[in-house]
Amino acid sequence: MATLLASILPAACSTSAPALLLRAFPRLRLRRPLASPPRMSSSSAAASPAPADAAGGERPTAAPFGSWRSPITADVVSGASKRLGDIALAGDGRLLWIEGRPEEKGRMVIVKEDDKPVDIIPQEFAARTLAQEYGGGAFAVQDNVVVFSNYKDQRLYKQPIGTGSLPVPLTPDYGAPDVSYADGVFDPHFSRYITVMEDRRTSSLNPATTIVSINLSNGDVHEPKVLISGNDFYASPRIDPTKKRMAWIEWGHPNMPWDKSELWVGYFSESGDLTERVCVAGSNPMLVESPAEPKWSPKGELFFVTDRGSGFWNIHKWVEHTNEVVPMYTLDAEFTRPLWVFGINSYDFLGKSNHIVFTYRQLGKSYLGVLDCDSGSVSLLDIPFSDLSNVVTGNDYFYIEGASGSIPTSIAKVTLDENKTKVISFSIVWSSSPNVMQYRSFFSTPEFIEFPTSSPGQKAYAYFYPPLNPMFEGLPDEKPPLLVKTHGGPTAETRGVLDLSVQYWTSRGWAFLDVNYGGSTGYGREYRERLLKKWGIVDVDDCCSCARFLVENGKVDEQRLCITGRSAGGYTTLASLAFRDTFKAGASLYGIGDITLLRAETHKFESRYMDNLVGSEGAYYERSPINFVNKFTCPVILFQGLDDKVVPPDQARKIYKALKESGLPVALVEYEGEQHGFRKAENIKFTLEQQMVFFARTVGKFEVADDITPIKIENFD
Repeated sequence: MATLLASILPAACSTSAPALLLRAFPRLRLRRPLASPPRMSSSSAAASPAPADAAGGERPTAAPFGSWRSPITADVVSGASKRLGDIALAGDGRLLWIEGRPEEKGRMVIVKEDDKPVDIIPQEFAARTLAQEYGGGAFAVQDNVVVFSNYKDQRLYKQPIGTGSLPVPLTPDYGAPDVSYADGVFDPHFSRYITVMEDRRTSSLNPATTIVSINLSNGDVHEPKVLISGNDFYASPRIDPTKKRMAWIEWGHPNMPWDKSELWVGYFSESGDLTERVCVAGSNPMLVESPAEPKWSPKGELFFVTDRGSGFWNIHKWVEHTNEVVPMYTLDAEFTRPLWVFGINSYDFLGKSNHIVFTYRQLGKSYLGVLDCDSGSVSLLDIPFSDLSNVVTGNDYFYIEGASGSIPTSIAKVTLDENKTKVISFSIVWSSSPNVMQYRSFFSTPEFIEFPTSSPGQKAYAYFYPPLNPMFEGLPDEKPPLLVKTHGGPTAETRGVLDLSVQYWTSRGWAFLDVNYGGSTGYGREYRERLLKKWGIVDVDDCCSCARFLVENGKVDEQRLCITGRSAGGYTTLASLAFRDTFKAGASLYGIGDITLLRAETHKFESRYMDNLVGSEGAYYERSPINFVNKFTCPVILFQGLDDKVVPPDQARKIYKALKESGLPVALVEYEGEQHGFRKAENIKFTLEQQMVFFARTVGKFEVADDITPIKIENFD
């Protein structure tokens, strides 16, 4: 690869170019000089001008939407945001978390809270598991010891915190990273670690998934011992305080865990095997539910979240002696998220008390509260976050992951009063973008909107970000271009939080729309199931309907509607361009053009996902954009990681080749070493800049203020 790159990239740019393959490489520039605004280099974050408001209260300069100069450069975006992984509490009550660092090529590092945060694992290690490709649940802690999954070899390692000791392997070296572990817990009674194991040695497309125990005693490394097997998938092994029982989640093809799953409890024998087992929830064929997040209370009672009856994920409790499941707090809201990754922790018990700190989503906003399990009383807590995710608790305090329209993804420590009903202190201990507030005058605040879909009387939801830059305003009688983002999943949810990759567009004069189309989570099962058998129809219709809604309300320019999406959102993007005429250009990031091919090539976790999303064989053909290239009418740019196992590179290559042969403007960028989602700072930057200049050149009617070298667009340059 190095030799190939050296032969096709000019020496002058070799130090800054990402490690990628480009489908055409002439160094082209936008060379029609712009009178206003002047050009600004985006070659380094240090070169970015300091944020400034219009001087002296002067009226902002009028300039075409999309051409505005902004200090939020692609360098700022790619270098500012760390990725947040799992969180947990160490034995001393301090927080541990995993952060992904773009400047270290996306390396995931376990960090401990201190006066100055301390890296726990050595530089040559990274805490990331490839279980089910999406990972999560990559480490656990007990007292002062962590067990983590190392990215390079996928083995489990044990390491004491703060002793200077090196990590010690717990699992065998199989010669290749073909066995992954996730979502583990300590079992001190038997001196072992219990975890989900995915074994790809026999088949990478159909690996065996089990729950196993790992010996924690010092000495020789042993083969994991299988405790539970026989189903397609497992998650969330959780041991009760008496060490006599374990709960877990399991499910089988063709269901995804949010479609239908089961919660089981097993009883340990004296030897540590699980002998007697009982299904607590999910086995009744007349009751469709998807239990998740089992958790034992300090009293030894089993709590979990399920959507039985109401269709909303609410907190329930299992009454063991009667084998009944009872609701603890009923609300038309979602108290958990779909199990795309291991280690989700949407609620937790406060220390040894019978109080639960919980979070839930309702109509585009997160809420935080405390549930007294004895009295049933609920106290809602007010903190600055409007979006909440994972929570871990101490005795009278907890750490919570959150964000808002003006606060980037952060972790805050929250302390409660003696009654555990009010917040007495709130402090942010970690931020994904600690220096971001210097750009706050450029931030566009998301507007939560409800819009009519193509189905009479039906509504869907989105976040709209209007263009905003204190130094500029649009020209008279001009409407801004619009970029519509289609989230991945598709069973997922976009949230209205501060994201510099969004502000990159809005601060340059673009309007930005993030759509929670039918099928998204956060709005209950009925909303989520709008997409069943209708993927490529409902999502496409909703994105088009929302864009037209903004046009009809005078918010955006109908002739400059663009669309972008990642993964399943890339499929929605390509399907929108193939089967509708709403958009004038599109960008697909590791998206899907051939859903028949995807079904054959994708990994086990999603290999039957499309059975419910698509339906019949005929529908697979009819909804694959690759089969209807003749219906595309506008430019497309594609981005793809060459190590992607979820959406393999053939997807991008096939649609690129077909569009090129059809005569449409098209470009393809391939990144060596990237998987499903780009983690390297240089690739994040390049992708953002190339989307911007691609849209500007093909439909924008403006020149960008940044100095960007565009790649060649086939059938255009």
